[in-house]
Amino acid sequence: MRKPLVMGNWKMHGSRASVKQLLGGLVREGGYPSVDVVVCPAFVHIPLAVSLCEGSGLGVGAQDCSHMAAGAYTGEVAAEMLVDSGCRWVILGHSERRQYHGESDDMVAAKVAAALAAGLAPVVCVGETRDEREAGEAQYTVARQLQGALRGQSNTRHLVVAYEPVWAIGTGLTATPQEAQAMHAFIREQLADLKGVDAAATRVLYGGSVKPDNAAELFAETDIDGALVGGASLDAQDFQAIVAAARG
Repeated sequence: MRKPLVMGNWKMHGSRASVKQLLGGLVREGGYPSVDVVVCPAFVHIPLAVSLCEGSGLGVGAQDCSHMAAGAYTGEVAAEMLVDSGCRWVILGHSERRQYHGESDDMVAAKVAAALAAGLAPVVCVGETRDEREAGEAQYTVARQLQGALRGQSNTRHLVVAYEPVWAIGTGLTATPQEAQAMHAFIREQLADLKGVDAAATRVLYGGSVKPDNAAELFAETDIDGALVGGASLDAQDFQAIVAAARG
């Protein structure tokens, strides 16, 4: 049985004060034994988050990493550096990285390889735009992104996939539970065709405007194993409500 995972992507938000306040509302005695809960702050706040989460069962991840291990790459952060800072997870291939930084499937694949080599659990994001969905190309786009990022990868035991329909990120729109389930089932079928990937064990998260009022319906679907949460993860009460929904 796949353990639920709820991950908060804080994006480019926060200050030392707000990180302390937010994590003060999330860190709890006894941790989260029935669900994996992870927060992903900006790079500069990772050491603070790791310190505040120590011993709580709350994990810390990063929002990206370099495809290179080391060298003269100004502004980049290597996967090994993230591990050294206390991270255990990293989000890769997010639609905002693809859109604003021109990341290709090949670049995402190189970052996945770097993350796996460093011992990080990569959370590989896939998803279609509204135009692609309306043109009937949603499955084609998701399959291309999955195959591009994962074909030939080794040691994918800790792999996580996040389905984030681009049209539902930050828009207030969300796929219906049935629409989300259909794509998650398709993703699992695609994973089963990739050598070295255990499709049945791989967690597939939903990430399109997940909120307390829609989380339980989404998590009730067979192939939805949790959520990659954006805006709602910046509110401790909302985020805890989503975690509670994942616990069932």
